[in-house]
Amino acid sequence: MEIIEKPEELAAELKVIGDLDAKSSIQLDEYLQKAFKQEQFNFYIDCAELRYISSAGLGVFISHLDFLNQHKGKFVFFNMNDQVFEIFKILGLLEVMQIAENKINARRLMNES
Repeated sequence: MEIIEKPEELAAELKVIGDLDAKSSIQLDEYLQKAFKQEQFNFYIDCAELRYISSAGLGVFISHLDFLNQHKGKFVFFNMNDQVFEIFKILGLLEVMQIAENKINARRLMNES
């Protein structure tokens, strides 16, 4: 897995490339912890090149939801392929995660309270 960051005005955009599994989820968690220390609490997660996400990968995002809510931050996922979307759907995460079809819609979700 590789993470490419593109800083934006309102949020950091993270492009996740490859497989987000138990091993690579540690890298993602370390990245997020560092961002939190720099008071970054809003993230666009570009999933266009995310091939697979395991429960450990999902766990990283889920484990930080309360913290982000306390800091008025959020994750907004976009460009998800059908396989990754289906995992979110099966696990009932569509209710707790913000998912947009594309970057334009992701920006709209980010701007909503």
